[in-house]
Amino acid sequence: MKNCVKPLVIAVAMGAACSAIAADDFVSLVKEGDLLADFRLRYETNDTEGGTDAATALTLRSRLGYETPSVSGFKVLAEIEDVRAFIDEYRVEDPDYDVVADPVNTEINRAQISYAKDEFSAVVGRQRIILDNARFVGNVGWRQNEQTYDAALFAYKKDAVSLAYAYVDQVNDFTFTSTDVTAHVLNGSYAGLPVGTVTGYAYLIEYDETEAKLDTYGASLVGKQTVSDVAISYRAEVATQSTDDYDALYYVLEAGATLSGVTATLGNEVLGSDDGDYGFATPLATKHAFNGWADLFLATPADGLSDTYVSVGGAVAGVKLLAAYHDFQADEGSMDFGSEVDFLAAKGINQNFSVGVKYAAYSAGDDASGKADTDKLWVWGEARF
Repeated sequence: MKNCVKPLVIAVAMGAACSAIAADDFVSLVKEGDLLADFRLRYETNDTEGGTDAATALTLRSRLGYETPSVSGFKVLAEIEDVRAFIDEYRVEDPDYDVVADPVNTEINRAQISYAKDEFSAVVGRQRIILDNARFVGNVGWRQNEQTYDAALFAYKKDAVSLAYAYVDQVNDFTFTSTDVTAHVLNGSYAGLPVGTVTGYAYLIEYDETEAKLDTYGASLVGKQTVSDVAISYRAEVATQSTDDYDALYYVLEAGATLSGVTATLGNEVLGSDDGDYGFATPLATKHAFNGWADLFLATPADGLSDTYVSVGGAVAGVKLLAAYHDFQADEGSMDFGSEVDFLAAKGINQNFSVGVKYAAYSAGDDASGKADTDKLWVWGEARF
C-alpha cells in the first residue's frame, strides 16, 4: 500500500510544483502587459440662435484598460469608458439647452483579441477602426465617447501594399447607441507610385432592422512633392454611392503648400445630391473633422453640400495653430448654406499631457436652409498613460 501511495504523492507534488511554476509564469506574463489610461477633461459651450438656452458642459472622459503581451502573436485587450458631467447644462442631459453630444454613461469600449505575424494581422471583437483620413470609416475621436465596431478586421501590409477587410456586425456610436448591421469594409492602397498613394475602397452596409442598403465605392490619390523649398501636397478623391432608391456622387480636390513650417491649404469637397431628394451619406465617418467644427452638417442636406475651404496652420513655441474658413453651398440648386470660421491652439506638454482650445463660429445662409448662427468653444486637457 505504501509503495503505491508514494508514487502518487510524488506525482501530486510534481503537479503542484508545475502549477506553481505556471502561476509564476502567468504573473510574470501579466506584469509584461500594458495598462491603458486616458483621461480628458473638457469644457464646451454651444450658443445656437433660437428658442433654447446656450449650453455649457464640463465633462470628464475616462478610459481604463489592459492589454496582454504577445503570446505566439496573440494579444487580448479590454477597456472600459466612462463619461461624467460636472456641469450638465446641455441637451442630452437637459432639453432646455442647446446640444452638446456627450451623454453620460459607462460602457465596454473595447474587448478584442488580436493576432499579428509578419505581414498579416487580425483583430476580432469590439474595436476601434480608422481607415485613411477617417472620412468614411473612423472612431469619432473628438467626442468624449468614441465610436467602436463589433467586427472582425483582417489586414495585410508588405512594402508599398496595404490591404484591409472588416466584417462589421454592430456599430457603437458616440451617443452610446448600438446599431445592428451587416457590413463589408474593403480598403486597399499602393504607396509605390512617384505621384503618391492610390487607394481603392468599397464600403457595403446593410441595416439589419430595415434591410436598407448603402453601398459606396471610391478611389483616391494622395501625394506630396517638393518644389524648391516648398512642400506641395495634394489630394483627389471620387466615390459613388447607391441606396435602394438613390444614387449620389462624392469628390474632393485639395492642394496645400508648406514653407518655413507654415501650411496653407485650399480645397473643395462635394457631397452630391440625387435631384435634391438625397444627399451623399457617410454614416461611419469621423464627421467632426470635415465641413466645419460647428457640426452643422453631420447629416448631408438633401440638396447635397459643396464645401469650399481654406486653412492656414503652423506652430509657434510648440503650440499648434490653425485657422480655417468654409463656404457652404448646395450641390443641387442655389441654396446658400452659410459660412464658418474655425480656430485651434493646442500643445503637447510632454508624451503624456496635452491641452488645447478650439472655437467655431457658423453664420447661417438662406433662411430656407434651416440653419441658425452657432458659436461653439472648447477648452480641454488630456492625460494618456
